[in-house]
Amino acid sequence: MASNRDSNGGKTGAAQGSGGLTRRRLLQTSAATAGAAVGSGLVTGFPTVWSQKLKDVTLLHVGSSYSAIIDIARQASQDLGFKIEMQSVNGDALVNRVVTQPSTVDIADLEYWAVRKVWPRGVLQGIETAKIGRWDKISPLFTQGKYPDGREVTLEGTAPYEVQYTEEKEGNRFAAGPTDHATLLPQIYNADTLGIRPDLIGRPIESWSELLNPDFAGKVALVDIPSIGIMDVAMALEAKGEMTYADKGNMTKEEIDKTIAALIDLKRQGHFRAFWNSFDQSVNLMASGEVMIQSMWSPAVTAVRTRGIDCQYVALKEGYRAWAAGLGLMRHLDGLKLEAAYEYMNWYLSGWQGAFIARQGYYTPVLETTKAAMAPDEWGYWYMGEKAEEPVKDPYGNVMEKAGAVRDGGSYEQRMGNIACWNTVMDENVYMVRKWNEFISA
Repeated sequence: MASNRDSNGGKTGAAQGSGGLTRRRLLQTSAATAGAAVGSGLVTGFPTVWSQKLKDVTLLHVGSSYSAIIDIARQASQDLGFKIEMQSVNGDALVNRVVTQPSTVDIADLEYWAVRKVWPRGVLQGIETAKIGRWDKISPLFTQGKYPDGREVTLEGTAPYEVQYTEEKEGNRFAAGPTDHATLLPQIYNADTLGIRPDLIGRPIESWSELLNPDFAGKVALVDIPSIGIMDVAMALEAKGEMTYADKGNMTKEEIDKTIAALIDLKRQGHFRAFWNSFDQSVNLMASGEVMIQSMWSPAVTAVRTRGIDCQYVALKEGYRAWAAGLGLMRHLDGLKLEAAYEYMNWYLSGWQGAFIARQGYYTPVLETTKAAMAPDEWGYWYMGEKAEEPVKDPYGNVMEKAGAVRDGGSYEQRMGNIACWNTVMDENVYMVRKWNEFISA
């Protein structure tokens, strides 16, 4: 695994000592080295408590299973000199914990749609962008609301830019444009589509409408996460010309009713084989051949391929359903723990984490540090859409593609520049979830 990380996180607002070391550079050494440097008196300008307590700091990072990965915590702890702990909590349970038990979380790892629910509750504090050394290097998808080529980003659903900024550190409203405070630090995102078994289907799949094609009756699976599953179906219904939505990410009650009615009719016809709500379920359904086409996540496609089974993440002409997640600072953080949290956030943009999650098929907000942390052939495959010259490996060294493979959907610009809608929470979310559950139990 490539690990030629950039060790300088840039200016973070920390004081410089007489030895010329910024706090960032100090923290990039091991815990033992940092402790020795501070203890020797060679570094000055730091709060006394920082010098004495650094090794004792522990930050608890709580997020979903696809991003709160123990390997990332271990590497961060090694590089920073203090301890990062990870806990995985998925979906609504994660949002509920952040809102109702805020003191049990230090770093909240949330999708941007969840910020609509969490931010107004006053449990997070604004991130001072001046303390993020590479804020100006973050993808304009987040900081400017623009695609890589400069076009305005699609606003169906919750585009990250819509909830990226806040007017003040402890405010509870979103800002219409860039300010000095961010709600989340962008950290992972992707363009989702359908997974297929090309060996079983035997022909090209180019449209979302294929999800509802009767040719695949009994061999189709949907993700049983209401806010995501209903948008996958909406993409398919719209592609078939059976529905037109003003905003697939914020349906009216009438649109929800029509969508659910169509789903119930399909279910009664035996169209769906399964409804999955975990990563492993989606992998097993595809690997076993029980389904030929389904809602799927990029790492699940990777997992199927590492078993030597042909599985593709197809590029569809109507575009992708995109999502993004970021790191939030809980409002209770202050003093030493708050400073350590900023160092952790800067570490996230320094390359190692970006390279790690790239090998799962995910993207990072700062491309240049991720590129520096990857082998040229890896970067070419995952980001540039180029043919792999060597076998492609996942984050754990397992071969998932043979030499000569090209990433499904092509380059970063091709995939993230073709977004049809973003994951979101609808205004009529409670009603939508109730209707979705009626469909599942029908």
